Amino acid sequence: MSVARARIAAVETHDIRFPTSREHDGSDAMNPDPDYSAAYVVLRADVADCAGRELAGHGFAFTIGRGNDVQVAAINALRSHIVGRDLDELCADPGVISRALVGDSQLRWLGPEKGVMQMAIGAVVNAVWDLAAKRAGKPVWQFLADAEPEWLVSQIDFRYIEDALSRDEALELLRAGKAGSAERAARLREAGYPAYTTSPGWLGYSDEKLTRLAKQAVADGFTQIKLKVGADLEDDVRRFRAARAAVGDELRIAVDANQRWNVPEAVDWVGALAEFDPYWIEEPTSPDDILGHAAIRRAVAPVKVATGEHVQNRIVFKQLLQAGSIDILQLDSARVAGVNENLAILLLAAKFGVPVCPHAGGVGLCELVQHLSMFDYVALTGTTDDRVIEFVDHLHEHFTDPVRISGGSYLAPSAPGFSAEMHPESIATYRFPDGTFWMADLRERNEGVAA
Repeated sequence: MSVARARIAAVETHDIRFPTSREHDGSDAMNPDPDYSAAYVVLRADVADCAGRELAGHGFAFTIGRGNDVQVAAINALRSHIVGRDLDELCADPGVISRALVGDSQLRWLGPEKGVMQMAIGAVVNAVWDLAAKRAGKPVWQFLADAEPEWLVSQIDFRYIEDALSRDEALELLRAGKAGSAERAARLREAGYPAYTTSPGWLGYSDEKLTRLAKQAVADGFTQIKLKVGADLEDDVRRFRAARAAVGDELRIAVDANQRWNVPEAVDWVGALAEFDPYWIEEPTSPDDILGHAAIRRAVAPVKVATGEHVQNRIVFKQLLQAGSIDILQLDSARVAGVNENLAILLLAAKFGVPVCPHAGGVGLCELVQHLSMFDYVALTGTTDDRVIEFVDHLHEHFTDPVRISGGSYLAPSAPGFSAEMHPESIATYRFPDGTFWMADLRERNEGVAA
């Protein structure tokens, strides 16, 4: 008598939005009023976990408000590839679903491998990794670090990047990364992974709030903060002066223009801020302008150039590295097609010797990206030198396994999975437009109009 195989029984999606624009949280020169949002997906299996609870994988794409419904629709367009999938096969080889989703030719036409569909694929692929790690009883960073190098290489699509990173080179890097990995994992669990904070630096904050939060960052043990710049040079000079006075001369201060400038403007603006010793300039121009970043990097040295949160795929990262365009690579956990593609990006960075300082913040990005950096440290590069993970103190309370920061470092997650699962109450409250918060908000606005 055959035993029924466990399968993915349902795909559930939610449009979840938080009203962060009302306090100017997340505000910058290009995005003055973001409402941090998650196009959220749950893959529900028809089998329970070892504790008797429903087994499910959670993932999301991060957006900043309007358009989140478009992102949810893109995730729903992938449903036919997921429902009915064999759970054992999926958890044994997440690359199966990655290849299937990226390879859907009619949906690929909308990219290829970029934009809304790429982010939707990332949400689903990350949910599969959440599911696989939960089934293995490990956090994703450990699940990856414990994996055999040959299996990790099998998860990567080398198409379009083999001129910069071959399979054999990737395998060699991962095999070398195994040496001492157990000792590094123990150190990670004890000391955590270095972080920096953007919490003081949002463009919409007053100078008083910036100063207070910058001083708090020092007290909390952070050795780097970041300021948003790019809207008005006079304001930026004043704010940078206030930040430097608050934290002293030794603490690193990075700046982030969020793609605001043309190439010559970026060079001039960074030059005007040079007296305050900026550590890096982030997203100085369009994320697609590889040669523009190279020109800026040559002109503003020793200020470093960082970018990556809006880089669409491994192919663009490859070119940024080949062209010598960046000093810091800032991968994003939810912009590209999930863990599989981020493995390729981490390996490219390791091959070129460029440190990875991931983009985080938003809704749940801190929760996800910590796993990727911790894997990189434990089982790939073996170092945290000049490497930090961004931290923003917003919305962590909505997750069942939120990030933990101590002494300016991320503490290693211990719960199985990808730390992506949100509390059901948070979903019910902030689901748009029918969550309890948004329904109450609509009533208040209607009453205001009527009055």
